[in-house]
Parts: sequence; structure tokens; C-alpha cells
Amino acid sequence: MTRNHSVGSKPMTSAGISSALGESAAATKDPRAFLTEAVRLLERERAHFNWVGIYLLEGDTLVLGPFVGKPTDHVRIPLGRGICGAAASAGKTVIVDDVNADPRYLACSLETRAEIVVPIIRDGKVLGEIDIDSDTPAAFTDDDRLLLEGVAEILAAKL
Repeated sequence: MTRNHSVGSKPMTSAGISSALGESAAATKDPRAFLTEAVRLLERERAHFNWVGIYLLEGDTLVLGPFVGKPTDHVRIPLGRGICGAAASAGKTVIVDDVNADPRYLACSLETRAEIVVPIIRDGKVLGEIDIDSDTPAAFTDDDRLLLEGVAEILAAKL
């Protein structure tokens, strides 16, 4: 996917992303449209976010919602299965620096090297999660985690 930055332009700051999503959440009535906008914004503004998706919890299964990136076979993931299922079951962010070294990883793309999964939680209940893959090993920083945990709070309020 082509990034919307002109040559030499800088991506939005984390605060800018959070602010833009907060404004969009207030203005958008359709939660699915808002989720779609969120994944597009995250993928566009972070060059190392190669696949960005949101899974929503339906019973004991994570169901793929809006995403940006290559198609995946993993459209339904039982709780406890894979990195996504582990993060949702624990209700905690999971960062994997090398997916090939983690036996929980459900392979989606041969290019993927790292993954971060951030639960979307409201009132102590997991509603879903943000799942991001990177083609760069050890791609995700503490700043990425903080950004995505903030985005998850914004998403939770809209769901």
C-alpha cells in the first residue's frame, strides 16, 4: 500500500494520531466506519506497521474486522490460540520481536517478522484487539505500545 506522505514529509506524532482519532470518534456515528478509519490511519502514519487489523470478540472467538494489508486466512481465532488469542485471553499487550521464534505465532505472511497485539478493553471486559505485523524484526517500541494502548482506549469508547 502506498503511504500518503509526500517526499520528505514526516508522519504524525503519536499525540497527533490520538487527537485525530478522538475527533473522528466524536464525529463518526458508525463504529465500523470508525474502525476502518483507525486502521488506515495507523498503517499510513507508521512505516513499520505493514499489516494493521482489528479483531472483535464474539463469544470465545476473535473475528477479523477492518484491516489494511495482505489478506489473511486467520479471520476467526479462538481465544487462547496464537498471539492474538493469548493477548485477548490475558487482557494484556503482547509484543513479539521475532515471530519465527514464538510457537504461538499463526503465520499470515512469510515477510512478517514482528507482531504487537493490544487488547481493546472497556469496563474490564475485552471487546477485541488491535493486531499489527511488521516486516522488520523487533520493530515495536515502547512508544508504539503506548500509542496503541491509547488508541485502544479510544476504540473501546466507540464500541
